[in-house]
Amino acid sequence: MNLDQALEKIHWLGHDAFRVDGTKTVYFDPYEISGGPPADVIFISHDHFDHCSPADVAKIQKSDTVIVTDAASAKKLSGHVRTVKPGDRLDIDGVVVQVVPAYNVNKKFHPKAAGMLAFVVTLDGITYYHAGDTDFIPEMKGLQVDVAFLPVSGTYVMDAAEAVEAAKAIAPKVAIPMHYGAIVGSADDARRFQKALEGIVRVVILNKE
Repeated sequence: MNLDQALEKIHWLGHDAFRVDGTKTVYFDPYEISGGPPADVIFISHDHFDHCSPADVAKIQKSDTVIVTDAASAKKLSGHVRTVKPGDRLDIDGVVVQVVPAYNVNKKFHPKAAGMLAFVVTLDGITYYHAGDTDFIPEMKGLQVDVAFLPVSGTYVMDAAEAVEAAKAIAPKVAIPMHYGAIVGSADDARRFQKALEGIVRVVILNKE
């Protein structure tokens, strides 16, 4: 699958929630979703209500859905839950994931000690980085990814200007802004992120589905 084909299979469900349709159906942080195709794998970055939502998981969970998350979130979920921490690597029936950290450096909402997660997921030859709730952190440097989902709203996560620096450090083929339009942040943050990266990193702003 080439990158443009992959982009057609990415669905932004609002806030930090995405669905990627491939040989497996993969969700990240489903929250306030209306439903959707049943999930093969669900990645949940941390236990805050707008990321770990058992009610939303139930809308897409089937008997063999695998949920990959941290220990705090695992306590709220049922089914095939795989508890992971930064540094772990998994292969879930061809969905390969490297677990990396997500944390704040200049605010207290997501402390590094909490062990909250981000994910580098390879599906059908395309590598996706879902950054979770994070600031621009040193661990982003050296990631090799095709598509990076990056928060841009500020307040609880990095703002658009910080996300620009993160995108430059990661140098993905495509960056997609997230964490706006629901609790904090607006489309203006996404557009500011896109404009600042013109000619440097391709930014695609998705419409919420």
